[in-house]
Amino acid sequence: MARVDVGVSIERARVAAGLSQRALADRTGISQATLSRIISGDRAAKIPEIVAIAWATGHTVAQLTGAQTVADRAQYAARATNGSGMEEMRQALLHFLELDDYLDEQAIPATI
Repeated sequence: MARVDVGVSIERARVAAGLSQRALADRTGISQATLSRIISGDRAAKIPEIVAIAWATGHTVAQLTGAQTVADRAQYAARATNGSGMEEMRQALLHFLELDDYLDEQAIPATI
């Protein structure tokens, strides 16, 4: 996989979301100066910052970082027995897998 320039990805996501740098900074709690340095490549983005930017722009962390998504890696089989649609079941499963993957990346242990 080709290396992704996270700053370029963030800038594209910002533009696609119709946000100014100031608006994105306000939505994420990241200072505009820091955001500008991340976009220009002068400073590496930290994972919590990437997560905040992803939420604010409607993108995923995988889209911003070029990481392979859980959906790309997941293999699954399901059988609907309660009238549920397969696509709804797939989306619910992928939601939980993405959350589990994020928690693993943050070194947050699973609890029972």
